[in-house]
Amino acid sequence: MTFEQFSTTVYPFLELQEFHRSYYRLLEAFALGKVRRLIVTMPPQHGKSVGASTLLPAYMLGINPDLKIAIASYSSLLASKFNRRVQRILESSEYGEIFPDTTIKQSGKASSYIRTADEVEIVGHHGSLISVGREGSLTGNRVDCIIMDDLYKDAMEANSPITRENCREWYTSVVRTRMHNDSQEIMVFTRWHEQDLIGTIRECETVIDLTEWSQLDNIDPSVWVSLNFEALKCGKATQIDPRSEGEPLWESRHSAKLLASKRRLDPVKFECLYQGNPSTSEGLLYGDGFACYTALPTDIVRYGNYTDTADTGDDYLCSVCYAVDADGVIYITDVVYTREPMEVTELLVSKMLNDTKTRVAKVESNNGGRGFARVLQRLCPQVRIEWFHQSGNKEARILSNSATVLHTLRMPNGWRQSWKELYNHLTTYRRQFSSNRWHDAADVLTGIVETEVTGKRFRSKVSYLS
Repeated sequence: MTFEQFSTTVYPFLELQEFHRSYYRLLEAFALGKVRRLIVTMPPQHGKSVGASTLLPAYMLGINPDLKIAIASYSSLLASKFNRRVQRILESSEYGEIFPDTTIKQSGKASSYIRTADEVEIVGHHGSLISVGREGSLTGNRVDCIIMDDLYKDAMEANSPITRENCREWYTSVVRTRMHNDSQEIMVFTRWHEQDLIGTIRECETVIDLTEWSQLDNIDPSVWVSLNFEALKCGKATQIDPRSEGEPLWESRHSAKLLASKRRLDPVKFECLYQGNPSTSEGLLYGDGFACYTALPTDIVRYGNYTDTADTGDDYLCSVCYAVDADGVIYITDVVYTREPMEVTELLVSKMLNDTKTRVAKVESNNGGRGFARVLQRLCPQVRIEWFHQSGNKEARILSNSATVLHTLRMPNGWRQSWKELYNHLTTYRRQFSSNRWHDAADVLTGIVETEVTGKRFRSKVSYLS
């Protein structure tokens, strides 16, 4: 029995649209092990949790009652809710006719098998279903399949760097440690932020965007398969999503007119909630708006450097060399952007300064910057190293100078490939200051335009090292 047939049998009230059939076909491929790692993003109220967190675990336990499945969500209460829904399916007469070997302890009957709101065991088999909230423990539990459904409650949580980091840490130190060679994982999310867990996976692991069913043939188990159902279709039609440009996903429930009104109300949240696109330009400070250059002009009047050492172990050292032409346009030429320890960055930055035409370098003296500047002066005797204390409010400085940064600075062609982390952090940097985990790159570009354009005078006297 296919997953779609199973779903309409145990849930006869389902109203399946064409996109549901594609969704359920993909979930079936996952249930049968053809796909080991799956990411699905879908607008609210379109049935993503019904498919992935309610019907799918019941179907998989029917196929293999020895499976150990975990459901995780942003709260233990929501995860338990999914667990109870699955249990109600498992004890239904319709389910018993399809999968008679998969049964659970009946209410009121004594049994050695567990049945609570958070855990249920399959009678006569080794299978089980447990539910945990984000950051909850899976200690002592082998996980054959984990279903992660909305690990962030809302935009406030997803926009919190601390929450995102805690979620990432939980995933790597708890979830991944309970998995084995044949384990499967599926994520069904509303994407609020480009550096959420899905964004982290896209940066670190191989992810393919599903457009044709043939892509699932003999797919590498380590590869993530990703499918995003946009509320309003963007781009060309595909075999998986054959809609025309601008066509709504579920017209009878969420018409194009209704979706357009929601977009006008809040374009940023609409892109996240309904389009699966957390990198919409309306919410970004710089976006992909940096102008690029192929070669330096001939009328360069000076070369400079601005360096901000890492404030904490998690921060980046950002050191940028640049050239200024006669019109005041600033051309970024060389960059060191890393979280390596200071004994490494001292050598990297000094080499960059020695290899360029830099003659003056400014180093923020906050949090060890003064000592860093002294080392640079010793390693780069031809460069005048100036250290100073930056006392201005970082948020106010970055936001108020953002237009000047875009208007004045030029990046070299190919900087996306040459300085991948710098490119990612700058082009995804958000206007909502607290949403950003790292401010180092934006802070340095702001310092450069303050130095070269706005003529800002720092409160503390600049010191020169001889």
